[in-house]
Amino acid sequence: MPFLYLKALHIIFIVTWFAGLFYIVRLFIYMMEAHEKEAEPAKSILLKQYQIMSKRLWYGITWPSAVLTLLMGLSLLFSFGYQNAMPDWLWIKLAFVVGLYVYHFVCHQQFKKLQRGLTIWRSQKLRIWNEVATLFLISIVFLVVLRSTLSMVYGIIGLILFSVLLMVAIRIYKQLRESK
Repeated sequence: MPFLYLKALHIIFIVTWFAGLFYIVRLFIYMMEAHEKEAEPAKSILLKQYQIMSKRLWYGITWPSAVLTLLMGLSLLFSFGYQNAMPDWLWIKLAFVVGLYVYHFVCHQQFKKLQRGLTIWRSQKLRIWNEVATLFLISIVFLVVLRSTLSMVYGIIGLILFSVLLMVAIRIYKQLRESK
């Protein structure tokens, strides 16, 4: 029974962590667009508000959720007995999880720059960066549900196609925004 509680908590913290990752990059986009504004006091008011919002999100939700996700995940590994022998699909999942933490740390570096009032990537690059978390989410969920490395091949093909569709959608959205 404790295993199921750990699993439920792990899923809850995964959801809150991803919510934070999705929204923080959206706030980065808003901050970069606010930097481009020339009219004061709107520019400084928006930047200050976005800095406050991102700080609360990052330190109040995203970081705690990332840490608790890791702790619950490790607890699951040990309570299920995977520390001795892990199936192939779990190794691949853990590789994606490591990639997700790298994504998190890159977001942290961008967050720190924005908190100091520096500019980072252009909003278009941030829109693409925002989709990277989506790709991690899809990969990890399919691996956990399907538990098959052969299905992983199909998943990677689907992921590549999904990525191409996302890039096309982002480009179309940019063209629509610029035409207004």
